Amino acid sequence: VGKKKKIESSTQQFPMARRLTEGSYTSTVYSLINSNKYDEAIPLLTRELQNFPLNRAALSLLGYCYYTTQNYTNAAQCYEQLVRHYPDVSEYKVYHCQSLHKAGLYADASRAASMIVTNVPDIELQSRILKLQLVIKYELDDMVGARALLEQCLPDDPDAIMVHGAILYKEGKYAAALKKFTEAQQLAGYQPFIAYNLALCNYSIKQHQQARKHVVEVMDRGFKEHPELGIGTSGNFDEVEARSVGNTRTLSETALIEAFNLKAAIEYDLKNFDTAKEALHDMPPRTESELDPVTLHNLALMHMDDNPQEGFPKLNFLLTSSAANGTDIMPPETLGNLLLLYCRYGFYDAAADVLAENQHILQNSPKNILDPELHSFLDALILQQSAPEEAFRRFDDIAKKHIEVLRKLTKSVQDAKNSRDEEATRAAVKAYDDQLEKYIPVLMAQAKIYWDMGNYPVVEKIFRQSLDFCIEHETWRLNVAHVLFMQDGNPKDLKFKDAIKYYEPIVRKNQDQLLSVTAIVLANLCVSYIMTSQNEVAEELMRRIEKEEERVQYQDPEKRVYHLCIINLVIGTLYCAKGNYEFGISRVIKSLEPYPKKLDPDTWFYAKRCFLALAEGLAKHIVVFNDKAFSDVLAFLDAADVHGRTIPASTPPPILPDGSTPLPPNTISYEARHLKRIFLQLKEW
Repeated sequence: VGKKKKIESSTQQFPMARRLTEGSYTSTVYSLINSNKYDEAIPLLTRELQNFPLNRAALSLLGYCYYTTQNYTNAAQCYEQLVRHYPDVSEYKVYHCQSLHKAGLYADASRAASMIVTNVPDIELQSRILKLQLVIKYELDDMVGARALLEQCLPDDPDAIMVHGAILYKEGKYAAALKKFTEAQQLAGYQPFIAYNLALCNYSIKQHQQARKHVVEVMDRGFKEHPELGIGTSGNFDEVEARSVGNTRTLSETALIEAFNLKAAIEYDLKNFDTAKEALHDMPPRTESELDPVTLHNLALMHMDDNPQEGFPKLNFLLTSSAANGTDIMPPETLGNLLLLYCRYGFYDAAADVLAENQHILQNSPKNILDPELHSFLDALILQQSAPEEAFRRFDDIAKKHIEVLRKLTKSVQDAKNSRDEEATRAAVKAYDDQLEKYIPVLMAQAKIYWDMGNYPVVEKIFRQSLDFCIEHETWRLNVAHVLFMQDGNPKDLKFKDAIKYYEPIVRKNQDQLLSVTAIVLANLCVSYIMTSQNEVAEELMRRIEKEEERVQYQDPEKRVYHLCIINLVIGTLYCAKGNYEFGISRVIKSLEPYPKKLDPDTWFYAKRCFLALAEGLAKHIVVFNDKAFSDVLAFLDAADVHGRTIPASTPPPILPDGSTPLPPNTISYEARHLKRIFLQLKEW
């Protein structure tokens, strides 16, 4: 999830501009400014300047209003005129420099700052400008220059200490950065952005609870001190426009947007996806056009599963805007996430096009927009559609590099344990875990090439080769179980027994919340029990699942649960595949009862495959089906016709590669009637 590091210091604070000396006009302007109605004051001040272009008070107030409404370019123009016509007022020079910096005009801001340091003897102003130069060097990724300026700052200056922490953070030294931000907080007291930076450092070193504590503190203080920001009132984004709080300076100073985005990232990492979505929707309400790039990016990611029609355009908007205006506009994760999501939805051609069209961003960006390892991984992922052998070779090259690093880290962990250095051990284990998380997707991509070919023994071999490093990783164990399940084995039940050894710990770990286990895991485990003559164990597991579903249904009658349905579907499909259609079809029919709650595109997709296989067998006279079973099939299809009139028969891709929405599919009712006609013809035949 996108996160944005932000530095705030006292160098960016403006005093109120001086008062005009004219009667009612003056009082009107100041009344608007005191009421934070800057957008209304700006036209009045602009009109005054049309009549009196060098009106110092009007220029000063207009610059202040522009700055407060975050129109930094216009603010810089106002202060540029003030500096030109009133060169003796040093404050205007500082404000001009700050406006240029906030507008992203770093070269101009640096030149203006150098002029102030040279020509202004005021030590306090020079200190402020020195810290502003330090921030500019930081934002330009000139760490050498930033450190040189840092040495000129006072050692107990909270702003300088905070920037020092930011430099350490950017260098990946999160623990050292955390110490600096803690020191800054001790000197300056509570400040929203210091608390946010503390949370960000804790998040980066995987101390999620501590990170959450700091984030909640920022949110709670913002809620109590600024009720006008409407925290927690966003609700539906369609209703936000009428009560948007806008991107005010007050909102910026509270660090609330940054805090809510980081809260979403924390919950997302902890797999609390609903809570992560709530964090984004609880932030102060703004219209979509007012959203900052990080929020827009995170909203696209959080809702990609249920609303990709809006997610892809959001990410593409960030990408195209950055291409036109500079890469700082989008979070650095944007390009990588967009490419991965295109591949996830099977839009490999679209991913290839995006990668080709944005080579200039990869080459010219001062920041690491796309990690080289991720770039290589995506290249291989796209290539596997047209040249799977070459893609496998590329995945293998990437995997070898990861394995080499994992071996070194394994030794580091062992050495740290032998030396009984707990801190070094924690650091080494964290480095190993991080590297393993990078290796697992490469391994799975390799295995998927042969999985798609149906060559399960080779998939098993690939997994066995990585056993030394991955044996404790849940994703690896789950996929090993799947590939064992898909093989018949010799003797026949051998692989099913092995699959049970991997499936059982997953279920046992969640035995108090069985429905939190993926339905296909429970289904495969039940089938494995049946295939190894452990029918009683399978039935006991199914009874427990049934009780759990009944409990959930009692608590929320409207909630749909499909675990037992999927288990029966899998068992029924297995018996149909083995040729026992009478029992298999009866199991499939039972799995979909009650029809109003179990019938949907996914369950219908697997059910109708069994009916089509039965119809094919009957047509070829290789299947014998008694009259009662025939009647049950026809009765089921009649029920599907009644209950499936508004349910689509399949789930189309939510969005096509060209951005358009596909045509709606046929309904279950339509397909059920066609199936019934087929079976009636077969019965008469």
